[in-house]
Amino acid sequence: MAIGIVKTVMAAGLPRFGCTANVDMNHFDGLVQALKDALGPCSGLTSEDVDVKYLQKLMKDYDSSDEREWSKFAMGDASRAYTRNLVDEGNGKSNLLVLVWSPGKGSPIHDHGNAHCLMKILRGNLTETRYAFPEGKEEEGEDIPMAVISEKVHKENEVAYMADELGVHRVSNQGSDFAVSLHLYTPPNVAKGGCHVFNPETGKKSHVKNCGYYSAYGRKL
Repeated sequence: MAIGIVKTVMAAGLPRFGCTANVDMNHFDGLVQALKDALGPCSGLTSEDVDVKYLQKLMKDYDSSDEREWSKFAMGDASRAYTRNLVDEGNGKSNLLVLVWSPGKGSPIHDHGNAHCLMKILRGNLTETRYAFPEGKEEEGEDIPMAVISEKVHKENEVAYMADELGVHRVSNQGSDFAVSLHLYTPPNVAKGGCHVFNPETGKKSHVKNCGYYSAYGRKL
């Protein structure tokens, strides 16, 4: 029997991805557990303890084409550039989030609080623009535009890796429909201590204390 995937619109115009039937085996739940197991009960708390390549393989091997498996976490809001939806807190070693990106919008340029970031595209395409850390002398008030290192379009089911030693970046949805991505942050530094965002024209940074969630465990906050 053919199963039709549909996008439903919730109250207050919030897009959410749904389906017309139940799933017998949810491979997304298996991925969540595998990532948690890989981080372990007592290791992985610091960046040096994390086997990034293995975590990346786990995410890459997951086929996201069946939207029914992750749809309950994909809560979007067209009035926002993107929403952060908590899936799992990984034994305290990480944060696993589903982000829903509104069409034509994106994140500010930001760092990752000295943590690993793995991003898998669940639906659509996302453009990642990477920048070198600004070299402007903030204490002297000097403005230096940020230099672009690279720009790449990540397609559905691809996995990207980012860390502060590679620079800073912004992610944007340049398509005409909502895009969805899965993000693994380890350690969960940004959730605990925030991150920095950067002005592309001046290189100046500001600290964002609270990088909160739009929903947690499939329920809107």
